[in-house]
Amino acid sequence: MIAKQMSEDILGGSAIRAMFLEGKELADRIGSENVYDFSLGNPAAEVPPPYTKALEEVLKTEDPVSLHGYMDNAGYPAVRAAIAKHLNNRFGTDVMRDSIVNTRFGTDVMGDSIANARFGTVFTENHILMTVGAAGAINVILKTLLDPGDEVAVFAPYFTEYRNYCRNWQGVLTEVLPEPESFLPDLADMEQKITKKTKAVIINNPVNPTGVVYGEETIVAITALLLGKQEEYGHAIYLISDEPYRELVYDGRKVPFLPHYYANTFVSYSFSKSLSVPGDRIGYIALSPEMENEKQVFAGLSIANRVIGFVNAPALMQKAVAQVLEEHTDVAFYDRNRRLLYDSLKGYGFTCVKPEGAFYLFVKSPDADTKKFIEKAKIYHILLVDGAAFSGAGYVRIAYCVPFERIQKSLSGFCALAREYQLS
Repeated sequence: MIAKQMSEDILGGSAIRAMFLEGKELADRIGSENVYDFSLGNPAAEVPPPYTKALEEVLKTEDPVSLHGYMDNAGYPAVRAAIAKHLNNRFGTDVMRDSIVNTRFGTDVMGDSIANARFGTVFTENHILMTVGAAGAINVILKTLLDPGDEVAVFAPYFTEYRNYCRNWQGVLTEVLPEPESFLPDLADMEQKITKKTKAVIINNPVNPTGVVYGEETIVAITALLLGKQEEYGHAIYLISDEPYRELVYDGRKVPFLPHYYANTFVSYSFSKSLSVPGDRIGYIALSPEMENEKQVFAGLSIANRVIGFVNAPALMQKAVAQVLEEHTDVAFYDRNRRLLYDSLKGYGFTCVKPEGAFYLFVKSPDADTKKFIEKAKIYHILLVDGAAFSGAGYVRIAYCVPFERIQKSLSGFCALAREYQLS
């Protein structure tokens, strides 16, 4: 008999993966060109050619014995040093943000906490650990931090796998409610949800599934609250910044770099979306140099990477990404999709959250029974994911990381759905 928990997981399954498999079965019956599958966040933008060339170059020039052998559990030192240099160049070093220091937060305690915090961000190779994507990174972080019963706060709606990652290490997930319509965190609710047992808070920015970007004002308010809670409870509360979509932002939006705002920060980064290579499973953890006990924490991350079973991140991919740190996939590809889909659905009368980043559209179900709406969409061969899977009940998620033509062909089906529900 397998574990009871796994038996429950099999029964529960993943709504996203289940819809993806259903889409494949439907495509086999009626042809993939007639199925409008918006279930899975699988990038469709072209992989930047320099990445492919980097892979070829590494295979041609590296000694095959050393290339395919073990290295430090944290990854190749030269690769980690290259990423550290990239972060320093991109985000600046020893940065003190006047806008943070001069912002008041309703109480002098929080304002003073911000003003007295350290915001140095001089990364070295000893602050970078190569991981098996962002999923591997978050699991390594939680394995390092959590004792049984420790709480991890997340901002709803959120990436559904956070529940599983937390449970993997006997943590307790706590959901912070969103503000209506904006889907920004309800800070009053956060104030109540951060307790003595809170060990970590996960921020996904830009957000999967809403496409919302937490700007500087939101980040300042969140970190100020956490600084106050650290002082109140007398122990570190870690911030995990999950950033696979950092490069995918629109309309001039900026994604704040959290180590500038909060010392006890981990950045969990993946190249899956920025280079369109989710199957290559390569990412990294950037540990804030100002973190409490940062050397001990880094040692813990390195051991966690090994004992979880990753051992180390893929060797070939490490070498390749180190050569293309300035390369990104074509954001215009997704922006074109975003504009067509959002403008069209709004025109049909659907209520949508306008995406500022990532490649998801969060649409309010016109039916009180969201599952019924999803089933009706299938009549038009449109596959959607229930927002309840992300703790966003009453909504559906559309992943528009698909060919532009698929969106064009799907619009008649969305228009028909709008007519069925008599949307204006």
